[in-house]
Amino acid sequence: MFTTIGIAMREITANWLRSLLTCLGIIIGVGAVIIVVSLGNGATQKVQSDLAQLGNNLLALVPGDQNQGSANRLVSMFSMDDVEALRTEVPTISMATGVLTQVVTAVYGNENYYSSVRGTDNDYLTIRNLDVARGREFTEAELRAGRAVCILGETPRRELFGAQDPIGAEIRLSGNSDVSCEVIGVLAERGADTFGNDQDDYMLAPLTFVQRRLAGNRDITLIFMNAVSEAEREDAIDDVTALMRERRRVRDEDESDFFIQDLKQVQEQVGQVTGIMTLFVSAIAGISLIVGGIGVMNVMLVSVTERTREIGIRLAIGALERDVLTQFLVEAILLSLMGGLIGIAFGISVAWAAAGALGFPFVISQGAVIVAVVFSALIGIVFGFFPAWRAARLNPIDALRYE
Repeated sequence: MFTTIGIAMREITANWLRSLLTCLGIIIGVGAVIIVVSLGNGATQKVQSDLAQLGNNLLALVPGDQNQGSANRLVSMFSMDDVEALRTEVPTISMATGVLTQVVTAVYGNENYYSSVRGTDNDYLTIRNLDVARGREFTEAELRAGRAVCILGETPRRELFGAQDPIGAEIRLSGNSDVSCEVIGVLAERGADTFGNDQDDYMLAPLTFVQRRLAGNRDITLIFMNAVSEAEREDAIDDVTALMRERRRVRDEDESDFFIQDLKQVQEQVGQVTGIMTLFVSAIAGISLIVGGIGVMNVMLVSVTERTREIGIRLAIGALERDVLTQFLVEAILLSLMGGLIGIAFGISVAWAAAGALGFPFVISQGAVIVAVVFSALIGIVFGFFPAWRAARLNPIDALRYE
């Protein structure tokens, strides 16, 4: 067997350019599969990491129909009483906070920036896993009185203040009305999510301040909640649904005029969609492997034709048909394996560069590498068998006469 492998390697390296071109289809196919699987796994990890940053066991209660969302203004908004009811009457919920968002133009000196203000309380920071990098959180007195204080996200801080320290500065918020607001803190930066959305482009203020001074109503447009644990997440959804249907007087036969967004379900859906897309694109990339296999068969048939006299000599001096079959089959398998190994190196290199450029984690699936190697060997066996069989079936006398 070692002699057979040595002869096969000699033949492959003797015509290295032809061998390389023959392997090109396999190299592209194997490389494409590894790139697609790696980027798919990296994208899934990135999305799940971004969603996990939003909060543990996070649930969001939204008014309106699930297909239309809160854009349906015919549906009544939530109130602070709803938030208090969730806190006190749902044991599967550990924390709840109401949010009212208003779009404003923030002005400081000669700088202005179009952003949004989220009226809420300190529980919002805990539920959404947010940290105050500089300054402080709201005090209970500020929350109760609705004082004009705010905590900036990194984007409005950078746009308004640049390198200056914003703590203690007064900014003007222009929307439905113009009010001044003292900056008491800056949130830790999170950057863009997987889809390129800026996660730092907002500011926080006490809920009562936003309701009275900016919105002119007592609405709450969104309620964030934390389930007590992962195991009780489904129970929490059922309990919240039952309580809110009762509070909003929804009849048994009617659809709810609110819906609950579960980030765990979003994570699972993203994983499923990414998995399906990865499988689909990998199947397309697998066509290159078939094309590469046809190339291997073609070059092996040419090799058999070129070496007909050599085959005749081997058979004439006592080589068995299985010896000739093994020789050419080993050569085809080695050719395919070489293409597979080069394809793996190519795929890993491109996947590493692409992951860095896209900001994805670099994830290499060991399963994909193993499958690539095994599939390369199978291509050599399947597409190399016919040329090897044809060589083994040559008549020694006819082969010796071949010119």
